[in-house]
Amino acid sequence: MKKVVLTLAALSLLATAQARTWTDIKKSGTIKIATEGAFPPFNIMKGNVLTGFEVDLANALAKQLGLKVQWVTQPFDNLLIGLKQDRYDFVIASHGITAERLKAVDFTNPHYCTGGAIVTKPGGPMNAAALKGKTVAVQVGTTYLENARKVPGIKDVKTFPKDTDAQAALMAGRVDAWVGDKFTGIDLVKAQKGKVVQGDLLFKERIAMAVNKGNASLLKELNAALAKSMSNGTYTKLSTQYFGTDVRCK
Repeated sequence: MKKVVLTLAALSLLATAQARTWTDIKKSGTIKIATEGAFPPFNIMKGNVLTGFEVDLANALAKQLGLKVQWVTQPFDNLLIGLKQDRYDFVIASHGITAERLKAVDFTNPHYCTGGAIVTKPGGPMNAAALKGKTVAVQVGTTYLENARKVPGIKDVKTFPKDTDAQAALMAGRVDAWVGDKFTGIDLVKAQKGKVVQGDLLFKERIAMAVNKGNASLLKELNAALAKSMSNGTYTKLSTQYFGTDVRCK
């Protein structure tokens, strides 16, 4: 769902460390996974506990693979850079599959489908046309930023370090709308109890885990584990727990 704008251009210039293959990971018994930890309900720190749909799903995949998990949290903009530097084995942090990203990393099959939704206060802009002359809040380095900037006539797109900061700007009346993940938007609407409403989607996208470019053995195992979780009920249980529905791509 998110897209690094400035940093991705530099990723291909980084000296990529030797990524651990599936054989290396299996031998060690532990897989290193990175996420943001600031994007509810997908990945979020609650006190000292890292939780969320993507966290629970990755833990379930690791269990299926017979591995322990070592979690790493990083600011969103740093996640793919750290992957290229072999600081962890894969990233699960709501990255949308884009042509630009595919130049730098490889993606698994999608683990959910979503879109960028407009959320505003009652009476505010509910669709792209209504954003003309308006100010929108988004998280920096995301697909929301790029797609919001494409809206004809939009007055300004303000960026924030975290998605929750962008939401707070809307609640404080500093912007006219927030653009973010549709499921996060649903949660925000529920939490604010009538103070905000969700409008149209600006775009749709497929979300996947990222591995280092060319790490085919790990990619194969993650895809197999994801497929198994979707066939044995594990995925459906987690998806229903967090969203009340099955969010896999159909």
